Amino acid sequence: MERVLRELLKEAVSGVLAAPMETIEIAPPKDEGFGDLCTPVAMSLTKLLKKPPRKIAEDIVSAIGKGITFEKIDIAGPGFINFIFSRSFIYKELRELITSGESFLVENIGGGRRIQIEFVSANPTGPMHLGHGRGAALGAALSNLLSEAGYSVEREFYINDAGRQVKLLGLSVFAKYKNLCGMHYPFPEDGYKGDYIEDLAIDFSKLSNAGCHLPEEELLDIITNFSYNKMLISMTKDLEDFGVCFDTWQSEKELFEKGEVTQAIDDLRERGYIFEEDDATWFRSTDFGDDKDRVVIKKNGEYTYFAPDIAYHRKKVALGFDELIDIWGADHHGYVCRLQAVIQALGCPKDSLRVLLVQMVSLLKDGQPVQMSKRAGEFITLREVMDDIGADTTKFLFLTRRSDSHLEIDVKVAKAQSAENPVYYVQYAYARINSIFEKAKQESETSGVPAENMEQYLAAFNGDSFNDEEMNLIKKVLIYPMIFKNAALAHEPHRLTFYLQELAGMFHTYYHRYKIVGGDAELTRARLCLCLAIQIVLRHALKILGVKAPDHM
Repeated sequence: MERVLRELLKEAVSGVLAAPMETIEIAPPKDEGFGDLCTPVAMSLTKLLKKPPRKIAEDIVSAIGKGITFEKIDIAGPGFINFIFSRSFIYKELRELITSGESFLVENIGGGRRIQIEFVSANPTGPMHLGHGRGAALGAALSNLLSEAGYSVEREFYINDAGRQVKLLGLSVFAKYKNLCGMHYPFPEDGYKGDYIEDLAIDFSKLSNAGCHLPEEELLDIITNFSYNKMLISMTKDLEDFGVCFDTWQSEKELFEKGEVTQAIDDLRERGYIFEEDDATWFRSTDFGDDKDRVVIKKNGEYTYFAPDIAYHRKKVALGFDELIDIWGADHHGYVCRLQAVIQALGCPKDSLRVLLVQMVSLLKDGQPVQMSKRAGEFITLREVMDDIGADTTKFLFLTRRSDSHLEIDVKVAKAQSAENPVYYVQYAYARINSIFEKAKQESETSGVPAENMEQYLAAFNGDSFNDEEMNLIKKVLIYPMIFKNAALAHEPHRLTFYLQELAGMFHTYYHRYKIVGGDAELTRARLCLCLAIQIVLRHALKILGVKAPDHM
């Protein structure tokens, strides 16, 4: 519906302006009683045309004409234009959805533009926690969303394997290993807690007992590499079981080894953005709106965390992506401005780097917050929650709110097989429609629906049988392409979870109110057609979110 209206509005507005207007805002009205879709375009043209918005709206409406597409077009308030589509147009759109399937639901807004999405990028120093899982769900769903919208998407994991945290992991396991060898060795004051540290030490001891007799420095290096690799394998397995995969993995350590960190700083120095002061090396980020300049090399010659970040983003820029998206934990919000400064210093627009922040997740059991995990020591792991409530449920719940807002997950609700559980409610709508089709095939002689080639048969339905409630359901289905497109443009996959819950709620209410199979054959065919359209949309949106659409529940 939105696509058709947009083209009509573009043509009408071009006539009014005598010039094309590419961007026209279209949305459902806040009050459904006003119509199916509305636009404030007339008000946005007031200054340009120097006319009252209502007069501009009248000119646009006159240029469009009602035709067979609309039942009614109204001008409301200062100049809003409200559109109510005709039944014949609604039926035509529904038939096209059924015959075209998922291709009807998407629009190629990306045009092949290349986007890199970097997400999760957790330190390989411990199990993945819920915050990592939420970032993984967001990154995977956003990648699916943008790919389906016509973008060429690369998914990347940045491995933080060169900093102090990896060394601290090694020291923590080293101390535990020394204890296993019968030697007292002090555990580092800020070492990593949790059973997994002792597990790593035990695993290493099984490889060779000769380690106890190696020089400490050599042994520490071996244990650090062993522990780091074991944790990286564990993280990769968690992500695979969560249904999240990556196209590329970039090592921070590799950036140093290949000299890319030095090259990046030298590049910015040649551009005039690196300077020396107080025996340290600084990046002139205030030139691009940051509140202060940033140190890249300390007085003692050590690189700051910021230095490899510069090299990493310089490498991204060199690969020629049209847009870079970084998904970070909310505690890294202070880094956004300085990295956008780097992007600009490298000659790219500020908005070519977009950072999405992910807030932490709280877990509730019986309404009480769960504070920590025995295995992780300080937090609840993604693996524990996946094993408890399932990967699909975890993923969907992570995507039920904006990523930058705090999220609470109640385990009891997540396990409930009721309307309380949004994942179950949506998946059950899909499975329920499947059972309706099975019943229709079994009763084909009385229902008038053939057991084979149902989709082709249903495409020729007669829509005159639909009542007002069914028309509202059809319109809800037909609004999905606009929801999908706007979610892609805004980089907000949670819009799909909102929509799915609303659609599932409308369908379940409809199912309990009306008999879908049986009685009048023509009415049965029409209602099955509606169910098929709903199922196509449910399946597509769940696929984008990375959640299964089960045939049976």
